[in-house]
Amino acid sequence: MTGPSASTATSTAARTARHGRSKSTNAYPSSGSNASPAPSGGPAHPASPSHPGEEEEEKDGGALFYVNRSGFPIESLTWERMWSHVAKVHPDGQEMVEKIRNATYLPRPPTPAVPTYRPSMTVPDWLQAIQNYMKTLQYNHTGTQFFEIRKTRPLSGLMETAREMTRESLPIKCLEAVILGIYLTNGLASVERFPISFKTQFSGHHFHHVVLGVYCNGRYGTLGMSRRADLMGKALTFRTLSDLIFDFEESYRRYQHVLKKVKIGLYVPHDPHVFQPIEWKHLVLNACRLAREDMRKELEKHARDMRMKILKSSSAQSPIKERARGKSLSPRRRQSSPQRRHVHRRDKSPAAPDRKPAELSMLNDGYQIRI
Repeated sequence: MTGPSASTATSTAARTARHGRSKSTNAYPSSGSNASPAPSGGPAHPASPSHPGEEEEEKDGGALFYVNRSGFPIESLTWERMWSHVAKVHPDGQEMVEKIRNATYLPRPPTPAVPTYRPSMTVPDWLQAIQNYMKTLQYNHTGTQFFEIRKTRPLSGLMETAREMTRESLPIKCLEAVILGIYLTNGLASVERFPISFKTQFSGHHFHHVVLGVYCNGRYGTLGMSRRADLMGKALTFRTLSDLIFDFEESYRRYQHVLKKVKIGLYVPHDPHVFQPIEWKHLVLNACRLAREDMRKELEKHARDMRMKILKSSSAQSPIKERARGKSLSPRRRQSSPQRRHVHRRDKSPAAPDRKPAELSMLNDGYQIRI
């Protein structure tokens, strides 16, 4: 249930040939097919390292998978290690690998076009276009993650990686899809994005998955990549965050996965140049220990807190409108804490004899007196 089909593994492995052919082969890749689904974002087969201490980076459900840290073009060590793993896990084994690598000619697959936003498009249409683009890239079954995603890296650096994904057009996994989704929705200010991570258990193993939560006009949805269609992109149809999370839980239940933990991050800034990391797990919920109603309350409280923080930050950054001639020169009153209001009440007391004239204090505070 969790492993890739023979045709899928062949297509995704062959599709990477052009990125390392100068290192190991001159073959062109064959066209890929749609990736077969599986329950979570983790790999299904163990990637046995040829040497201890190599770049096996992640372990999910008892399966190791490698990460390409050298960038592009793929270096020889990463390239050979990927093909070695493919030969071990593919049903046709080394025969399939040699058939692709020794081919004199393989047709070049078409490069998916990056979706372009048009003013006539609605937000749901734009999100669906992004999700379709991710599906066209396919899910990565090679056992090697082509793009290194470090969660502690600043957002500006992760956006550079997302641009590289659009240039290389290689298969991606769930974590890469989250970064790509943030990159493609940066220009849509009405859409708020935040990461949602899941930890599930199946047959004694734990699996991890992450999607990009989206919020717009009072509705929640997701963008992402998975082997299963109901564990990736979800339309903007959920009225509450808890409804969205419980829908994922129901999807996992259909694949005999038990939801163990849910981690919800904070809204990701729309500025691609900010030098701050993504907040991946601001709220962590243990689904096994919390009752359903308690979990709903925690999720809705977190959703309200996120919305209030956005409102406060936008109001704090909004410029003060220029006052018309003849209006009062005193600063506008703002809502503040009880302590600050108490200070304002003290300010209303009669001024001391040695207090500076009001005109001078206004000048010092940056106000101009009109005569």
